[in-house]
Amino acid sequence: MTLDLRGAVVAVTGASAGIGRECVLAFARSGARVAAAARRLDRLESLAAEVRALGADVLVMPADVGAGEDVHRFIGATVERFGRLDVLVNNAGYGVRGRVEETPAAAYERLMRVNYMGTVHGCQAALPIMRKQGSGVIVNVSSIVGKRALPMGGAYAATKAAQISLTEALRTELRGSGVHAMSVHPIGTATEFGEVADRESGGIVTAGVGPEQSARAVAEAIVRAARRPRPEVYPYASSRAIVWLSALAPGLVDWLSWKAAKRAGRI
Repeated sequence: MTLDLRGAVVAVTGASAGIGRECVLAFARSGARVAAAARRLDRLESLAAEVRALGADVLVMPADVGAGEDVHRFIGATVERFGRLDVLVNNAGYGVRGRVEETPAAAYERLMRVNYMGTVHGCQAALPIMRKQGSGVIVNVSSIVGKRALPMGGAYAATKAAQISLTEALRTELRGSGVHAMSVHPIGTATEFGEVADRESGGIVTAGVGPEQSARAVAEAIVRAARRPRPEVYPYASSRAIVWLSALAPGLVDWLSWKAAKRAGRI
C-alpha cells in the first residue's frame, strides 16, 4: 500500500508541542489536510497559523486524550470538517521519573490513563470510520523504552510497552481490512518532555541516557511510514540493536543500562 498524502486527512493528538507539533507541520508540508488536538488551545492556534502559511487546511480543537469523550468528539469533528480520516497519529503523552517503589500509585494510574488509554480512545474512535472507508493508517507513538526500560523510568516505559502490545494485536486484527496500524519507537527526543517529566516527578532532575534526535526527524519518519505503512518504525535506525541485544542477552543489557544510568546520575 502507498498512501498519497496530497489531500489526505490526518489527525494528530498531543499537537501543541514536540513530536505532535512537528507531525502536523510535516504532514501539512506533504499536502495533507490536518486536524490537531491538545489541551493548550493557545498553542494550537499559533500552530494553525503556521499550517495555513504553508497553504494547508487545518482544524484545531482542545482535547484531553485521557477523556474518551474528548477524543471521540475530536475525531467526529475531523470527519465532519473534512469528510474522511486517512491517518491518525496517537501521540499525546508525558513521563515521570522515579524508582518503582517510590513512584506514587496515582502517578502510574494517570500515566496509563493518558499514554495508554489515550491511544485506546483514539483507536476506538477512528477504526469504525477507517473500516467503513476500507482504508486508513493508525500510528501509535510509543518509545524505544517500550522495548527496553531504563532505571528510574519504569512507570513511563510500562505505558509505552502497553501501546506496543495493543498495536501488535491490532495489526493482526486488521489484516485484509485495508487499514494498517504501526508503532513508532523514538529514542530520546529534543522536546519539552524532560522538563515536564521533571515537574511531574516532584523536581527529580536527571540527565538523558544515550543519543538524542530532533522532533522533526521523528515526524518525518512518521510521514514516510504513513505513506508506506510498516509494522514498526525506528526513527533512529541503530536503536533496533537495543531490541535485538535485549532479547539475546537481557542480563548484559541490565548491566549496560545500570552503567549508563549511573553515569547520567539517574541512580
